[in-house]
Amino acid sequence: MPDIAYVNGTFLDLNDAVIPIDERGHQFGDGIYEVVRVYGGKPFLLHWHIERLLRSAAAIRLDGAYSHEKWVELVEQAVQQSGYAEATVYFQVTRGIAPRAHLFPNVEPSVTLIVRAHQAKKPTAPQKLLLLPDERWANVYIKTLNLLPNVLAKQSAYDAGACEALLVRDGQMLEASSANVWFVKNGELFTAPANRYILPGITRRYVFELAEKLGLTLHEQAVPLEKLHEVDEIFLTSTTAEVLAIDEVIEWPGNIPAKTGLSADIPANVTVTAENCETVWKTGEHVIVKQLQNEFYRSINLICAE
Repeated sequence: MPDIAYVNGTFLDLNDAVIPIDERGHQFGDGIYEVVRVYGGKPFLLHWHIERLLRSAAAIRLDGAYSHEKWVELVEQAVQQSGYAEATVYFQVTRGIAPRAHLFPNVEPSVTLIVRAHQAKKPTAPQKLLLLPDERWANVYIKTLNLLPNVLAKQSAYDAGACEALLVRDGQMLEASSANVWFVKNGELFTAPANRYILPGITRRYVFELAEKLGLTLHEQAVPLEKLHEVDEIFLTSTTAEVLAIDEVIEWPGNIPAKTGLSADIPANVTVTAENCETVWKTGEHVIVKQLQNEFYRSINLICAE
């Protein structure tokens, strides 16, 4: 079964989808997006994803996109056409197709969607985070197409042998480049508050419910970098990573901005490698994380069995 694409009202083979040169998502990153996980042929937490998409649309003054009901219909139809039981659905809205100019054009929004088969890969190696300064813009809560700082951070983490970047802003450990981050201290959960500086993750929201079921105390409170040594466990949550336990945090000793905040100086172009990083935190246990993982997959199995 080929991957499915949808472009402005038409389903087609993914290899046939063409984006015009004057598409504003292509030229300006002027748009928003969502990624939904499909388990057993059922889009997981779809309504929450669409709620967030519509909030992002309002935040960038993007009017005229589909209604909540239309999005539900489209995503479910696309999943059905794909025939995939395990998949990811990527859908986005941009400000449309118009000659390049910074002002908003008077055109209809452009909608695209992709359904791809999902191959679950369980990590086998220890999972590491690389400490980096948060260089994203000030409105991270909007899920926009402007992801270059995230891309650069994740690539730096990969170059250093880590799975993700742990982003620090004003001395606070906020989130990863493509996931929310959680800390466990003395059996209690801590995660940064859903303000403008983090993306309010859908899996993050779901873990709030799981924590309540398990009787875990949860604090929406950022953990200062200087308190990292007090942390017992760390994990990430996202649509594709689900609930991912972290074994180690590393840093590049020359990366002073991660501790002190950004400076106005143009940064040096340095490639971080595993050889020039050092471990600043490590754990051998994932007691609370395993409880959350078990509850997460139990709930998925129940949904698939319905």
